[in-house]
Amino acid sequence: MRYKLTFVVGLALGYVLGTRAGRERYEQLKKSARQIAQNPAVRNTAESAAQQGRQFAGKAYQVVSEKVGDRVPDSVTERVRSLRDRGTGGTASDDWGTSAT
Repeated sequence: MRYKLTFVVGLALGYVLGTRAGRERYEQLKKSARQIAQNPAVRNTAESAAQQGRQFAGKAYQVVSEKVGDRVPDSVTERVRSLRDRGTGGTASDDWGTSAT
């Protein structure tokens, strides 16, 4: 309950401060955020973190596959393999009714 109360108080405080600051301050913060995002050092760090995340996910996938692979039905294994092989080449719906985004 304490965490919910803290969240609600923080949300209310942010709203009050945000409305008092107005549009001018919002635009100033937006401009600063855009400048930071366009900084080459920040971009390199973000790409490095993304690459490390992909490597970690690949290792985790291998470990899970080794430990659980024999227990998963073939139909599920084939479905995961086909989704992985398809990649992110489009936004067409698959046969489960979800989009491949």
